[in-house]
Amino acid sequence: MNHSPIGILGGTFDPIHLGHLRIAQEALEQCDLGQVRFIPGGTPPHRAAPAASAAQRLEMVVRAIHGNPQFVVDAREVMRSDPCYTVDTLDELRAELGVEQSLCLILGGDAFLQLHTWHEWHRLFALAHIVVLQRAGGLPLGNAMKLADAALQAEYQARLAPGAQVLHETPGGAIFVADMPALEISATDIRRRCAIGKSIRYLTPDTVTDFINSNSLYRSC
Repeated sequence: MNHSPIGILGGTFDPIHLGHLRIAQEALEQCDLGQVRFIPGGTPPHRAAPAASAAQRLEMVVRAIHGNPQFVVDAREVMRSDPCYTVDTLDELRAELGVEQSLCLILGGDAFLQLHTWHEWHRLFALAHIVVLQRAGGLPLGNAMKLADAALQAEYQARLAPGAQVLHETPGGAIFVADMPALEISATDIRRRCAIGKSIRYLTPDTVTDFINSNSLYRSC
């Protein structure tokens, strides 16, 4: 394979915050990715509609990643009004980028433990690798997997890679676990702080904080 792996980081990003950016940076460095594509979700199938509009969430991502040439925004999901499933997005990316391009779906440990509830989740492995960021100080993923869904446990045991090199050698199919510093930042808490008039400085990039404040976002949450 001649192309560096491409990381895929999806989410509602309501709003994007420093935890998201740090996850992307850790995956970029630990997996030696060529880039990380941020894909803001449109209509999420698993949760309530985001508080900010699709256009606002897209703009916040654009502002947050500005200045990092290895971070790229992909707006394909926010342009859709129907529910957006990760497997469909990966299908599109695979068709565009070719069968040999390594794709790495970046997930937090909590999200990975719920992977078996995702739409057509078994097909994800045919389309991409999965890079799981386990949080420092939390329960190691290997231990948490003992309590996970049996089918997910089987996939984890069969696909777990000892190192990141496999991400460069094959286009998909492996699970690689990377380490993530403990950053207790959540979009839910940021929205709560906005609603009660507290500062969110140092939780989001300044450009995002300015956008939230100038547009009075999350004030009625």
